[in-house]
Amino acid sequence: MKRTLTLAAVLLAAAHALTAQQPLLPAAHMNSQPLPPWSSGHNDPAADRGYAFPVGDVDSTPDLHGNPADAQLVLFIGGNQFFVLPQLIARFQQLHPELRGHIFYETLPPGILRQQIAHNDTLTLGNLTLRVVPDVYEAGARVLDAMQAAGQVDHTTRYAINDLAIMIPAGNPKSIHSLNDLARPDLRLSMPNPAWEGVARQIRAALRNAGGDALDQTVYVAKVASGQTRLTQIHHRQTPMRILADQADAGVTWSSEVAFQQKIGNPIVGVAIPAAQNVTAIYAAGVLHNAPHRAAAEAWVQFLQSPEAQAAYRAFGFRPYAPAATETQH
Repeated sequence: MKRTLTLAAVLLAAAHALTAQQPLLPAAHMNSQPLPPWSSGHNDPAADRGYAFPVGDVDSTPDLHGNPADAQLVLFIGGNQFFVLPQLIARFQQLHPELRGHIFYETLPPGILRQQIAHNDTLTLGNLTLRVVPDVYEAGARVLDAMQAAGQVDHTTRYAINDLAIMIPAGNPKSIHSLNDLARPDLRLSMPNPAWEGVARQIRAALRNAGGDALDQTVYVAKVASGQTRLTQIHHRQTPMRILADQADAGVTWSSEVAFQQKIGNPIVGVAIPAAQNVTAIYAAGVLHNAPHRAAAEAWVQFLQSPEAQAAYRAFGFRPYAPAATETQH
């Protein structure tokens, strides 16, 4: 019998947490953009969008892009790359006009995407059940290497690297300057959930680099138990949402996410983490062994290493992959 992955409870909990606790934004931040999607529709590559019916954060599905019904290329991409995809898709469709309007992609956390694949390529969000077979999976190189060893993907291609940063409100009102500050009892934190967000592994390694096991245990165990650390329910894009809503004082994210928030005008800045404490992610892509659209999938993976794609990644702080890069993978 077909099995499905049910995220309804997760999504409802997230919506309740963001709307029921307090007003979403203080008056000083009313010009910011607190809720996804933050792309004004530019993340939707569908050829015919039909009747648009957006209802704020109630019927918002910011991680599903395009029309799966007639897709000729399906991409499952780790969520922290969502803001690069509009540029990538637009340029790729210029190179492959036959695919214009026929690309569907998801930008959920990598762990949830793997659960979707494991559950007969099927996902349930609230009242919607969707089955779509992916052609390409993109996440950390460590995960792609394991999938290749298991025969799930063909060869893997590394294409970008990224570092961590501490995301905070503009002006740094709580005077946060280092990872060690995150142990302070007066700080409310928003941190990625280790259950499905691979970045949590890198963050915990960075915490240990900065303050040993004690810092890691304080942030990810003691403060979770006390409620001072709130784990993400879906996606680490919840961290800037909580900061904007004055529900968190800080959270560790990829530095590219700080750059994106600044590009769209949100009052968010980043605290750099020293190289000796930081952890580098290496992003990789692989064509699924059972990809329905193999030629398009192989063209996409090759495109990720092109000058155009690399320029799009650099605009948000990603760096090109080099074989000498530290193999500590997301």
